[in-house]
Amino acid sequence: MGWWWGGQKKNKEPCKKEACDIQACLSKNNFNPERCMKVIGLLQLCCEKCNYDSTHCAPLAGLLKTNTK
Repeated sequence: MGWWWGGQKKNKEPCKKEACDIQACLSKNNFNPERCMKVIGLLQLCCEKCNYDSTHCAPLAGLLKTNTK
């Protein structure tokens, strides 16, 4: 069962953990994004690292890219 968590499966959905962390943070904080800036920043870093080539970055690519300017 350990082989399941190998690099091949992990790389299939980069930034999934960060996207889920944002959802959890928003739920806990009454959907106030200002209270989740740290996890939003982590998603941004992940998306930059994978060149926004993730299903978890695609809908936010424009927003995240303009957020850095």
